[in-house]
Amino acid sequence: MPEFSWRPANDATSADVEVVFDAGGARRCRCQALKVPGWIWRDTTQDDRDAAHLQQVGCGTSGPTSGLIGYVDGEPAGWVAVEPRENYPRIWARQKSWMRMDPDLEGVWSVTCFVVRKGFRRQGLMYELAAATVEYGRQVGARILEGYPTEPPPGKTVIWDEASVGLLQVFLDAGYEVEASPTLRRRVVRHRLGVSS
Repeated sequence: MPEFSWRPANDATSADVEVVFDAGGARRCRCQALKVPGWIWRDTTQDDRDAAHLQQVGCGTSGPTSGLIGYVDGEPAGWVAVEPRENYPRIWARQKSWMRMDPDLEGVWSVTCFVVRKGFRRQGLMYELAAATVEYGRQVGARILEGYPTEPPPGKTVIWDEASVGLLQVFLDAGYEVEASPTLRRRVVRHRLGVSS
């Protein structure tokens, strides 16, 4: 049975981060879609996104950081973005009000993106990463964790890049609960970390 472990990205090496982000849409986006003030592909270059991500993960520093790196038998295999909701300006700029529910609620951390390397997919790593957000949230003093997963229609599958926001069942298994269902496929989920709202 493979052994899963995780660490905040600032405790990982930049090489570990790079190997996880070396494929698919993750290589281009670098978890910047909700961070850039404008439209990501029009208003930033790849160099901009690479540099911003490198600064945000803060490898080799005391933090802060923008996510967690997951390891399978010691090999970097996945990533989940988790940090204070206010660090995502496009959540607030978007026309979609469901992405800015309860704007005055304090202590909300957003879980916005998952990346799993080819060769490690379909092994439950996204579930492990979602569970890690709960443990990490408690460590950093988050009051509420919030995610924006997709729920594919029954019998339908999603391509990997489409699932980058996470799948509903993954969050539910980690103890999150559905807060809202703003569209046919999109959900807003929250995990209250021992704090009543």
